[in-house]
Amino acid sequence: MQVKKAALEQHIAVFGESGSGKTVMLSSFYGATQEPQYLQKSLFHVVADEMGQGTRLHRNYLGMRESARLPATNRFSATSYSFSVRLKDGSDAKANKARPFDALRLVWHDYPGEWFEEDVSGPEEAQRRVDTFMSLLGSDVALLLVDGQRLLDNAGQEERYLKSLLTNFRNGLLSIKSDLLKDGKPLVEFPRIWIMALSKSDLLPNLDVFNFRDLLVEKAGDDIVELRGVIAGLVEASDALSVGEDFVLLSSAKFGAEKIEVTKRVGLELILPLAAMLPFERHVRWAQLKQIPVKVAESLLGGAGALAAALVGSKVKLPGAVGLLRNVVGLVLSKEVLNEAAKVAGDKLKNINSEAMAKQNYLTATLTRFRMDLDRGEEEQVFLRSVK
Repeated sequence: MQVKKAALEQHIAVFGESGSGKTVMLSSFYGATQEPQYLQKSLFHVVADEMGQGTRLHRNYLGMRESARLPATNRFSATSYSFSVRLKDGSDAKANKARPFDALRLVWHDYPGEWFEEDVSGPEEAQRRVDTFMSLLGSDVALLLVDGQRLLDNAGQEERYLKSLLTNFRNGLLSIKSDLLKDGKPLVEFPRIWIMALSKSDLLPNLDVFNFRDLLVEKAGDDIVELRGVIAGLVEASDALSVGEDFVLLSSAKFGAEKIEVTKRVGLELILPLAAMLPFERHVRWAQLKQIPVKVAESLLGGAGALAAALVGSKVKLPGAVGLLRNVVGLVLSKEVLNEAAKVAGDKLKNINSEAMAKQNYLTATLTRFRMDLDRGEEEQVFLRSVK
């Protein structure tokens, strides 16, 4: 029997009001990875861990592509979707065997928007809301969706919508704070990177990511600061926190009256890089600046050593299981590898990627491509990351 090496898991939580496009976005993200062109050029396969979920999402995508039919919305439906990013094998069997992990697993937590807009119907739903939020506390990244349609509807008075959105979200967190903090103790595990994401960005084609940032800061800057204060009150080591400092434009397709062009997407190709690489970059930087105590570092940097070694193609000898890496902490494993991986960029990053492709080291090639994708997102003014 062959024992398969564990996948390295990354979790992403997606928050948005009802109708903000979460289901469409997820369907478009997954459906695109099943297209023949994607499968041919990609170094990996994206596989839904639950076949039924994968079938529904793919059907949603095909309904948009073939019949201009939007997916049905699921009110008050809290669902987590797990996708395995399974690497293709290169011709070098020895290199394949030496990989510290064979797959990345992306777990996508979809939090019902209605729970931030409406009162719960009773104790049972209130408890379900708390339990659902507890299930996503291990997320590395959270996307807070700003609905492009709502911005368009409030053109010239965008603050009315933005203040309502952020106030509802802030009050929603406050309403479950006592349930989240057992004995009042702040949380070690909690999403620490909160990205402001413009959904349906195709409706605002003249708005680049800098315009989006400026609009939020001008119209709702104080509300973002207040939201950060509420989130900071939930976590231990609140200096290790980015709220409203990263921005991304997202569009699931170009929507017409009789046609949905699913190939005309914006930002969705950044979902995997954001989930896989942004937390790594940010957590190592916080550790280097000594912004996180040991207990928090152990939580944030579990598995970072394996990711760093894979990113730079290091031959550092690693423990056999990713689960073990979570216990020994990446910094203990190799501080030098972590630091090297965190700062690699530009021509050096491209050279590592080219060398990995030549050697068919698809793990290093994929991770370096993810880093390059984030850089390209910034160049195309679709993504803007915090400098902190």
